[in-house]
Amino acid sequence: MKPRFKIVISDTSCLILLSKIKELELLTKLFDEVYTTFEILEEFRTPLPDWIRIKAPKDDHYQKILELEMGKGEASAISLYFEIKNSIIILDDLKARKLAEKLSIDYTGTFGIVLRAKKLGIIKSVKPILAKIRNTNFRFSENVFETVLKEAGEF
Repeated sequence: MKPRFKIVISDTSCLILLSKIKELELLTKLFDEVYTTFEILEEFRTPLPDWIRIKAPKDDHYQKILELEMGKGEASAISLYFEIKNSIIILDDLKARKLAEKLSIDYTGTFGIVLRAKKLGIIKSVKPILAKIRNTNFRFSENVFETVLKEAGEF
């Protein structure tokens, strides 16, 4: 596992999912600072906790170029990533993740956050969290569920 990042930038889907299952606090337990953008706040449509910092990228030119390939939320988060040192970004959107790989961006997904919490001893088991995720409208394959359980040593 990579070393602990001090700063995370979250996309909308992670905030929505963790909020739905009442596990948003995982982010503050895993990272010293949690950021998101105004575009993501607008997509989230609910006030965020005070510990989540809202920040706009200083240069929106890069963001506008990225918006040709993906949604405003992901584009703003990726743009902000390049301005904040020692950060990791949470991306669940496949297109955004593929671009992140091409750009050598340190990223994870919501399931990666859950695994990280287990590996760092913040949670004892991923199973209860995955069970809560299953009861939402978040789409994931059974294969993903099994992979997370295997990586957590719970399969």
